[in-house]
Amino acid sequence: MSFDRKPPFSICLLRLSALGDVCHCIALVRAMQALSPETRVTWIIGKLEYQLVVDLPDVEFIVFDKKLGRAGLAELRARLRGRRFDALLLAQVSLRANLLSLLVRARRRIGFDRARSREGHGLFINERIAARPGQHQALAMLSFAEHLGADCNGVDRAPPIPDVAREFAVAHQPEAGQAVLISPASSHAGRNWHAEGYAQVADWVSNQTGRPVILIGGPSATERELGAAIVDRVSSPVTNLIGQDTLKQALAMLDRCACLITPDAGPAHFAAALRKPVVGLYAATWSRRSGPLGSLEHCVDCFAEAARQHLGKPPEQVRWGKRLEFPGVMNLITPEMVIEKLRGVLNSQE
Repeated sequence: MSFDRKPPFSICLLRLSALGDVCHCIALVRAMQALSPETRVTWIIGKLEYQLVVDLPDVEFIVFDKKLGRAGLAELRARLRGRRFDALLLAQVSLRANLLSLLVRARRRIGFDRARSREGHGLFINERIAARPGQHQALAMLSFAEHLGADCNGVDRAPPIPDVAREFAVAHQPEAGQAVLISPASSHAGRNWHAEGYAQVADWVSNQTGRPVILIGGPSATERELGAAIVDRVSSPVTNLIGQDTLKQALAMLDRCACLITPDAGPAHFAAALRKPVVGLYAATWSRRSGPLGSLEHCVDCFAEAARQHLGKPPEQVRWGKRLEFPGVMNLITPEMVIEKLRGVLNSQE
């Protein structure tokens, strides 16, 4: 099947979740907007993820709340009724996203290459982005814009931050570029490091560098409990803001900090998009695929050892994107490993 290569002017991006991948899509949207002044972008997105990009200019958002069940589906159908797009970018391979794409009428239906397709993804598209084995997920998202002829070099990846959110960050970080932030929890428990390790690292920061340490994170019980456990174990002052900031305030905190320590979770990608150094903690997942782009050299990555221990094979023989969320896998990371990476980051800023 062949298609003309003129830029589409009405684009529907379907990417519902998760926060990190939605952050990656910001550059995709900006690259498409730069392709032609006539480009109109409609983004079908999840309710929580919408809060990350709500103030992205010149984008029509259609929010899909999966918790509403049939009512949410009916609302989405009503919003799309009678509409037709030049192109659908189906940038998610989950079964839910694939099925929802049936509501989008588009001449060109662009999705992932065969190697990255799952859940019958290929049945819902008629074009595929280029196959690039071993490609980082952030660059995979940009491949959709590249497929349509956009220039993807130097595209701004940073999520917008309103001034009111920056006021929160200034209040908690009076001196910019000094605080070390720790966002300790992922929504996937198997990717989380332990409180003892975070506490040892926090004490090193306070005692050896004199920098403030601030915990950030969402309001979930898992995040609150892990934050409280860290505070219970430290011997030096730590500010615990877990559950006390909005998503936009968290972005402002990241934009003002010296660096971030975090496992494979959304904040790693937020900070990387804001060009802040990230000491990422990886064993259950591989930083080469899902680490903070621009900070991969700062990551503590034990994925190779985890693959050999739990699967009996080197990481190159493991399916790209496979998660090794086995009990105790994150214990391969030691506080000494984290401190070594952190020392390098902080020394480079002096």
